[in-house]
Amino acid sequence: MHKTSPILAGAIISLLALGSLTLNGCASQPTTTSGGAASKPAETAAKPTEAAVAERANYFLVFHENGRLYAFSDPALYLLFLEHDEVPLTRTRIGGGPAGQTVIIGLTKKEAKLPLDKPTQTEQFFDGKIDAVAPFYGEAIYNGRYYVFGAWEDMKAFLQHMEVPYAYTEIGVGPKGETVVYYLNKKTKNQGSPTALIEAFKKLHQKK
Repeated sequence: MHKTSPILAGAIISLLALGSLTLNGCASQPTTTSGGAASKPAETAAKPTEAAVAERANYFLVFHENGRLYAFSDPALYLLFLEHDEVPLTRTRIGGGPAGQTVIIGLTKKEAKLPLDKPTQTEQFFDGKIDAVAPFYGEAIYNGRYYVFGAWEDMKAFLQHMEVPYAYTEIGVGPKGETVVYYLNKKTKNQGSPTALIEAFKKLHQKK
């Protein structure tokens, strides 16, 4: 898998495919870390059916060890990248990241046909041109961990500060034994384990 580099982020969308963090057996209790403002509270979605998953807006970011930032709007492309470390169709922004890093935008075949002045959904997320959206599912791979979000406002807060004020953490449950950190906000931190997010993560990364 990728070791991810500690660089400030920019921002990932549409759950259609399934693909593939050391196990201590059980998850930790919700924990609080210092720093960073809590994001606007948002409801955690119910356990997703396949139809609900297909309708969801999704946003995926990978902070790669090569210093580049990869962004995806399509889960199939995201999973393809996680497996092969490359994606066939892209738009590249040299120096376009928040820390001046190169940004690679993964494209579907349909998106690749769009004119360059027509931003894809991923680019709209990355550029902050999409307001609150529900239902939403997001992942960021950062410093070797998966960070999982059930609200766009929560993911935006994380990407601004790269901090998690409230979290539910599972050690070793990622596709290759990575730690998975489920982002909680002021409201969801008191609701116990984020069952819907856990199920959504498993559904996305399970092996066929």
